[in-house]
Amino acid sequence: MVPIHAKPLENPAGPRPRWLLAPAATGRNYRRLKQLVNELRLHTVCESAACPNIGDCWNRRSATFMILGNVCTRRCGFCAVQKGPPDSLDYDEPRRVADAIARMGLRHAVITSVNRDDRADGGAELFAMTIRAIRDRLPGCSVEVLVPDFQGSRFAMDIVLEARPDILNHNVETVPRLYRTVRVGSDYRRSLGMLRYAKDVQPSMPTKSGIMLGLGETGREIRSTMSDLRDHGVDILTVGQYLRPSPDHLAIQRYYAPGEFEELRHHGRRIGFRHVESGALVRSSYHAGEGVEALRTGESVGSVRRE
Repeated sequence: MVPIHAKPLENPAGPRPRWLLAPAATGRNYRRLKQLVNELRLHTVCESAACPNIGDCWNRRSATFMILGNVCTRRCGFCAVQKGPPDSLDYDEPRRVADAIARMGLRHAVITSVNRDDRADGGAELFAMTIRAIRDRLPGCSVEVLVPDFQGSRFAMDIVLEARPDILNHNVETVPRLYRTVRVGSDYRRSLGMLRYAKDVQPSMPTKSGIMLGLGETGREIRSTMSDLRDHGVDILTVGQYLRPSPDHLAIQRYYAPGEFEELRHHGRRIGFRHVESGALVRSSYHAGEGVEALRTGESVGSVRRE
């Protein structure tokens, strides 16, 4: 297996295959949403993390809002979000996020954040404020939060859980062997523990996690990670292809074919996940509304049509 270095010069995986082509970021709804985000001075993970699905999602009036600023306190080797000294907290941000969601007329909202290791609560207070602001402004909208690990603080997780999100998501991102390189400042067992704690506190609340492939993991490690997530009560799983944001980020060791994602989807369902989204362009909040519908109807429809 080719080792992963901090700043490799090239991708061992070679040129990007055709099934990783994403729709262009154009269209009327895309332009309207971009204008709305700029007008309300908000951040989206779609833009900040250079998500390949931004054109598709924004034209469907779907976006993942990123709170607590636009600068992350950690330096994960896969992520395009800006790193450095964090922004000051903006306590009006929850209101503006709720305003944007109401103006978009969303039925399901996804809220995430940068890591805020400078805060004792990791930013949990603003997560709770945002959940409540959305509920006040648009009571019929379900709310999914994609939270950091809060450095393992159950106090912080309790703040979020007390606001009662409809889905709690925390991504493990990769297999445990690769954490030291891929998720600097994070801990695999700590992430699993936070997911288990959330399920223990609110057993009826669906939990969710995601992994990305192509960083040098083995098939056995992928399946072992999937089993760990199920053993810790995770209900929804997303599996996607890692795509390198820039030459300064971790290299892609391998591209997975559509059929491999389909097999992992079936495997996830066999071991008990209630819903699995698996495909090269799948991301943790991509088609999140379909996951909610799958839980409601009891049917998992996640597929690899994204390729």
